[in-house]
Amino acid sequence: MQLAWLGDAIWELHQRLHHCRLPAQSKDLHQAVVASVRADAQAKLLQRLETRLRADEVDLVRRARNRAGPGPRRGEASSYGQATGFEALLGSLFLHDPARLVELLDHLKENDP
Repeated sequence: MQLAWLGDAIWELHQRLHHCRLPAQSKDLHQAVVASVRADAQAKLLQRLETRLRADEVDLVRRARNRAGPGPRRGEASSYGQATGFEALLGSLFLHDPARLVELLDHLKENDP
């Protein structure tokens, strides 16, 4: 799904911009970004957003979940599916409702564990 590809790029860029503001060595920054863009991390973020999502956004996430195969080499297939839904949501909001995208990203930043 093309929305998931776009959402994946948006989320990685968002994380790179966030981590670049922190003083650290580049390899440490890269490892932090990789940890935050993994499927299991994205699945957890989607769970944190669930109560804030509108009905149409929940439906988009449900329809976009990737159910093909066992998922990536590491992690569970269910996390991979949820991550694909998360990425599709970000891609769709980027194209159609950037203000809503910012609202949800700000919510994740404010409630960062």
